[in-house]
Amino acid sequence: MNTKYEFQTPGEERIVYVRAVAAGDLPEEIQGQLGGLETLYAVHNAEGERLALVKDRKQAFILARQNDFAPVTVH
Repeated sequence: MNTKYEFQTPGEERIVYVRAVAAGDLPEEIQGQLGGLETLYAVHNAEGERLALVKDRKQAFILARQNDFAPVTVH
């Protein structure tokens, strides 16, 4: 098995950033769906685009890894 494999397309960033988000900072339409949660976790790409909102940090890291991203915590 000496076949070279390109694990990452040049220019493609495989890191995502996970940060806590206060429910009060989200639009009202989303707040109405939270069922009392006060903090969620957002997963963002390198350009800062929000890719997902999840209910806890552990779930954010699992989601990122299941989609072949390397999650990093942002404070």
